[in-house]
Amino acid sequence: MELQQAGTQVGDFGNGGGSEAVSMGLPVSDVRPAEASDVSRRTFLAASAAASAVALAGGCATSGTRGAPAVMTDRGKMPDRLRVGLIGCGGRGTGAARDAVTSSPNVEIVALGDLLDERVKSCREALKDLGDKLKVTDDRCFTGFDNYKHVLAAGVDIVILATPPHFRPMHLKAAMEARKHVFMEKPVAVDPVGVRSVIASSELAAERGLAIVCGTQRRHDPAYVETLNRILDGEIGEVVGGQCYWNQGALWVVEKKAEWSDMEWQCRNWLYFCWLSGDHIVEQHVHNLDVMNWAMGGPPTKCVGTGGRQVRIDAKFGNIFDHFAIEYEYSGGRRVMSMARQMPGCSDRVSEHVVGTRGWADPNGTIHVDKHGWSKEKTWKYEQPEGEPVNPYVVEHKDLIASIRAGRPLNEGKRIAESTLTAIMGRMSAYTGREVSWNWVMNASQLDLTPPHYEFSSLPIAPVPVPGETKLI
Repeated sequence: MELQQAGTQVGDFGNGGGSEAVSMGLPVSDVRPAEASDVSRRTFLAASAAASAVALAGGCATSGTRGAPAVMTDRGKMPDRLRVGLIGCGGRGTGAARDAVTSSPNVEIVALGDLLDERVKSCREALKDLGDKLKVTDDRCFTGFDNYKHVLAAGVDIVILATPPHFRPMHLKAAMEARKHVFMEKPVAVDPVGVRSVIASSELAAERGLAIVCGTQRRHDPAYVETLNRILDGEIGEVVGGQCYWNQGALWVVEKKAEWSDMEWQCRNWLYFCWLSGDHIVEQHVHNLDVMNWAMGGPPTKCVGTGGRQVRIDAKFGNIFDHFAIEYEYSGGRRVMSMARQMPGCSDRVSEHVVGTRGWADPNGTIHVDKHGWSKEKTWKYEQPEGEPVNPYVVEHKDLIASIRAGRPLNEGKRIAESTLTAIMGRMSAYTGREVSWNWVMNASQLDLTPPHYEFSSLPIAPVPVPGETKLI
């Protein structure tokens, strides 16, 4: 799939096909570690309405518009009630819409868009319990590949982008041109061309005072935020390396039906086609790689990797790999070992591990300082304050909305684009067997997985990559 596909330029078409992390309402692919949901309000209760607590703690990039006047919308002055449109009505999109309206007062869902009518209907039904926070009428339900254009034109202030990752760059570009604030699920592209588009859109957001927050919820988790702040403050000494993992079992798969065209089946079964998902190293493992970039102070300088397709070899599994192992090298020769695997019957591990000159840390809330660096071994553990635990999947929306209302819009676009490209370069190395440098993949690679058309018709499946034979583009 690293072979470049001829086709239209990114941004010409769009899709609302299902969820970025759940294929059109199918079972969850983005399996969340248990610890992610058992966190507290601590860091965020102290955050002002002026900006995200995570941004104040250094966990997220901001747009450079701090202190600017309140951000206006296309409806004129800052509205008391924020109107949200959803593009991608699968399970993750439906969940994100719910999280948005429950995170903050005076927020309502007013428009829904998806590739498939059945998904719009199921999403609307699932959100009925929101009561008067759901203001979707029949004339604000849109389907087809151009549904995103109609959602953006439906009088919304914020749009949630939750389709398969391939469509993220074009949808973000359209949202910025329409002057809408954005919550977008991760990852944000499947190839370097898409990543560069996202960065350009993020720069436009900064110019226009628009907010972009992405679904890397660890950046809005108080345990991660406090632990990473301690790491970056030198508590484990100089960071010299680490490891990260997303190893899990099998996921859902959609068998092809006779009445479906190639394109429809691939969109329904999107996890298994590189042009739609970026492969699971991009679609899932970007979470862990984002944490490692956070700890290392930026993206890697190069990588070399391996991987293959050993268990999921049936045609229904498209053209992606089922396992990866990538060595990332960061500035100063520091190295991070990365593993991503989706195979049943194997040991699972979803975590990160940061190594310093005086100790090591689990970024989710544990620090160990070695006795050779200090007078005795010291262990710090994040303690959840008393009170109702908070869900970081909700907090990320709360932070987005608070920043909009304060006129200090968060802008996480460039950072998540870099973490997405970190995952993409690892995939490219594993697919081709070649070492890949950051400078080349960011600035020179012309890999563009855009298909030749966006319509329900025939669409040949690219061959499964073969290291040493697949070309680096």
